[in-house]
Amino acid sequence: MTSGNAAHDLPIAIVGGGFSGTLLAINLLRYGVKVALIEKSSAQLAKGVAFGTRRPEHLLNVRASNMSAFPDDAGHFLRWMNFSATDEANRFVPRLTYGVYLRDVLVEALGKAGSNAQVINGEAVSVDFAGEAPRLHLADGEVLDCRSVALALGNFPPVPHPVLEALPDSLYRPDPWDAKAVEGLAGLDHVLVVGSGLTAADVVLSLGSAGFAGKMTVLSRRGLKPLSHAPSGPVVTPISDPDKRGSALVREVRERARDVGWRAAVDALRPHTQNIWRRHSVEAQASFLRHLRPYWDIHRHRLAPSVAERLEALETSGRLRYVAGRLSSAEAVAGRVLVSYRLRGEDGAAMIEVDRVYNCAGPDCDLSRVDAPIVQDLLAQGLIRSDAHALGLDVDHLGRVRDAGGAVQDRLIAVGPITKGEAWETVAVPDIRRQVWGLARFLADAHWVGGEGL
Repeated sequence: MTSGNAAHDLPIAIVGGGFSGTLLAINLLRYGVKVALIEKSSAQLAKGVAFGTRRPEHLLNVRASNMSAFPDDAGHFLRWMNFSATDEANRFVPRLTYGVYLRDVLVEALGKAGSNAQVINGEAVSVDFAGEAPRLHLADGEVLDCRSVALALGNFPPVPHPVLEALPDSLYRPDPWDAKAVEGLAGLDHVLVVGSGLTAADVVLSLGSAGFAGKMTVLSRRGLKPLSHAPSGPVVTPISDPDKRGSALVREVRERARDVGWRAAVDALRPHTQNIWRRHSVEAQASFLRHLRPYWDIHRHRLAPSVAERLEALETSGRLRYVAGRLSSAEAVAGRVLVSYRLRGEDGAAMIEVDRVYNCAGPDCDLSRVDAPIVQDLLAQGLIRSDAHALGLDVDHLGRVRDAGGAVQDRLIAVGPITKGEAWETVAVPDIRRQVWGLARFLADAHWVGGEGL
């Protein structure tokens, strides 16, 4: 049996070494907390899927000026890039560059932490909470005694599309982040991209960079496409935390947008978005997800201006087309895919033939389908459950995971996109940066030392 003091001297085990896990580890180490960072893919360490891309055309969707790893040192990334605080601060740098930055920051933190830190190249498969100290089991048989377990699993793989699952591998790419997703393009004339968000934009750019010269149809239910950041900015006048809710809040934001522009109106909400989400009932949140989420996403999560220009040029040339409709069927016919879809607002079906289909419909949030042993183990033990909207794990405002009965667990924590059901805005770097900074202070019993703006 481990005593309370001895358990406190054990490391916090962070499962997942992507952006969320890396940043949590760095912040904990700054407070002198022992950390064991566990990542099964050495190539993804300190990068994750988003920043592990090797394609230079994939740019950050946030300006360099707001990409510091530390809320209390806003200029850290600018100094690392040797950027000025003026013109260069507005740049949208390649995501692969940011991955190098994160790894550099982690290496520096590990060097300073000495014996307080360890990085484990392995896969966590199960956790035993029966004793005073949790025991984390790895796939290779190693067992790690720890103070608590933090799940930093990032975004889950793309949601399976039932209409597309029967297509052969030669015609269908279910995971747009697979390294082979844009290989074998010779002879292809037309591809279909299902989903029109930021991932779809990445796929379109990657296809062009890989030499694809054919046509691209992007199909989504509403036909919306991501909007662009302004060339410079943001210039935002801070506002107090809005007290209105529901449709009244929407009207207020629209009125403000007419006065200051939609970008400034949306950006002014960012310090308050999590509180706004939490103040709404589950029913009101569900209404937002059902009716407003797609419109919020395109205004909130924007493209770098240079990326938007490239996409617009492809549209103008006729090579890129956005279509609003619902996918009805997809059948392999003579080496191609015959696709049927129903246009939005119409009863009739439209048909196209394409050479390949890409699934960019977003991450799968069904815990029962997540191909991660640790998730399935915790689910089987009744130690995790989905949040009310099935966006990820059910957690409290500190990130402590609720078990199947709704009880908060002090020794099981989650961070990053898998917690968006609780706070909604936990997917972009500035949001996760603030989340892990606060969680690290909580776990380290440290005092609040500052705040952060946009």
